[in-house]
Amino acid sequence: METRPPNKSFWMVPFAIHATRGLLRDANSRRKTMAISLLVAVVMLVAGLTVLRSWLNPHEHPWRFILFWFACAWDTLLALLLALLDMLLIRAQARAARKAVREEFSKSDPGSRSAQDER
Repeated sequence: METRPPNKSFWMVPFAIHATRGLLRDANSRRKTMAISLLVAVVMLVAGLTVLRSWLNPHEHPWRFILFWFACAWDTLLALLLALLDMLLIRAQARAARKAVREEFSKSDPGSRSAQDER
């Protein structure tokens, strides 16, 4: 009789870490997430200031008020941090591309530069 290895139960933390890494590395997914996050934040802002105003009355329901606006701020901060990450990654890619072009140019025609300098 063979003994089977124990079944691993689905553990949420490794899955969340793996999914987050994939989301951050793929530019299209990151930008879609950023756009959705901004849209949700704007909808929450408009709804909180208009439609849900009585439901979020801080004098009658302080915890609803705090939790709702905390969630709105959290979502806005998520969009801001994703935008910052995207900007830094784009700058790093541009720097790497400039360096590659500079190296390619310096390798390709060292003689033609001196000929141009003589003119």
